Amino acid sequence: MRVLVTGGGGFIGSHIVSALLERGHEPAAFGRRDYPALAARGVRCVRGDLADPEAVAAAVRGADAVVHCAAVPGIWGRYEIYHRANVLGTQNVVAAVRSGGVGRLLYTSTPSVVHGGHGIEGGDESLPYPARYLTPYAETKAMAERLALAANSAELAVAAIRPHLVFGPGDGQLIPKLLARARAGRLRRIGDGANLISVSYVENVADAHVLALERLGPGGPAAGQVYFVNEPEPVNCWDFINSIVRGAGLPAVTRSIPFGLAYRAGWLCEKLYAVLGRRDDPPITRFLAAQLATSHWFKVDKARRELGWKPRVDIEEGVRRMLGSMRKESI
Repeated sequence: MRVLVTGGGGFIGSHIVSALLERGHEPAAFGRRDYPALAARGVRCVRGDLADPEAVAAAVRGADAVVHCAAVPGIWGRYEIYHRANVLGTQNVVAAVRSGGVGRLLYTSTPSVVHGGHGIEGGDESLPYPARYLTPYAETKAMAERLALAANSAELAVAAIRPHLVFGPGDGQLIPKLLARARAGRLRRIGDGANLISVSYVENVADAHVLALERLGPGGPAAGQVYFVNEPEPVNCWDFINSIVRGAGLPAVTRSIPFGLAYRAGWLCEKLYAVLGRRDDPPITRFLAAQLATSHWFKVDKARRELGWKPRVDIEEGVRRMLGSMRKESI
């Protein structure tokens, strides 16, 4: 199967490309840069911007399926930036696959689309979209997920994968930012430290994408469906963070801040950064405070049952591989 992966040179996208190669498919990567490492493996790399409908249409041409993985992530920022990439970009992908006669579209979503700041314990795919969001990222990803799923039809099969807190080799966002805070002495436990979370090792997430894609023919069992994908059992948030912090040779996080105080500080920081017109991330936001202090874990029964998915790499081994990769990159 010829599969175009938007964001194919990114963290999750590059692992999806690798998984597709392993399963005998023919992936191509679409992104704003060149990807020599992928090109060296025989992967066709197409350069372009998601906000450019002609570039997207040209990249999609000739594909049997599209995995729409590209997005702008983050805990804070200007709404327009997120909307341009996440919503307008998805509109362009949907239009391109329709006009190009592509039969399968798999959207890489996020559990943040059902997170409005409250705790979630044992959530499944029946969770509704909340009335409000704490970050433009979550809001625009929810809009994009709805756009993608609304395109599901007899001619175009669409599904969405929602991986939660993805970690592993090649991560340039979640874990590096966490470790940067720890090295600077600015990482604090928020809340009582008892909250449970779901985490996802990136290779397991890539496997789920390929399995969903292979089951996504029009009228197939995955068409029109969403799937949470993460390690089956939740972990204590701060035990997980400290396993990574200690593995990087840093002292464990022991100092804490009450959740209410952190949440109010996040609100204040967001307002201040907006007034000042700053583009960098504030030290704390309401979304970050809620993510670090509340439980949010999800069941994966549906992905196991309908996709035949199960994780190949457990959390401990995943952390070991990630830290080993980071050490190699620092040499």
